[in-house]
Amino acid sequence: MLTEDGKHLYVSYDEYHNLIEKLAIKIHQSGWEFDNILCLARGGMRPGDILSRIFDKPLAIMSTSSYRAEAGTVQGHLDIARYITTPKGEIAGKVLLVDDLADTGHTLHAVVNQLKNNYQPITELRTAVIWTKGVSAFKSDYSIQDLPTNPWIQQPFEPYDNIRPEKLLEKWRV
Repeated sequence: MLTEDGKHLYVSYDEYHNLIEKLAIKIHQSGWEFDNILCLARGGMRPGDILSRIFDKPLAIMSTSSYRAEAGTVQGHLDIARYITTPKGEIAGKVLLVDDLADTGHTLHAVVNQLKNNYQPITELRTAVIWTKGVSAFKSDYSIQDLPTNPWIQQPFEPYDNIRPEKLLEKWRV
């Protein structure tokens, strides 16, 4: 649900999972066959995991980070891991790169360039995201919601950004 001011998009768990299912349908209907799914941690891990299960494809993980300050709401310097974690060997063949959103597009653009320049066993690379913001300089091959504005997307698991073990101890009185 987009707020009236257009600055926040609130997404429930059900909506989140429905959007991932719609993304799976869009990828399937394209007819493109791929060998592996590579998700960007952290945002792409949940959609990557679900798509890996739906398509029955191995899931690889590449860690990236640019949101750090103020409980992950302020974008900073982009860090991209040098290594990809895969279930076996190295990532190769046709790869679907998955993230939750194309925000500015900076992360996806940088990762795609790194993969194309440094991972020669990848023969074809396509990208999939749930959301693409209007300010994004990157257009993914597969996207479900194009957002004309630049809202902060309140994903259903974001409250955990501000919860620490001490708060859980208080909550559950363990």
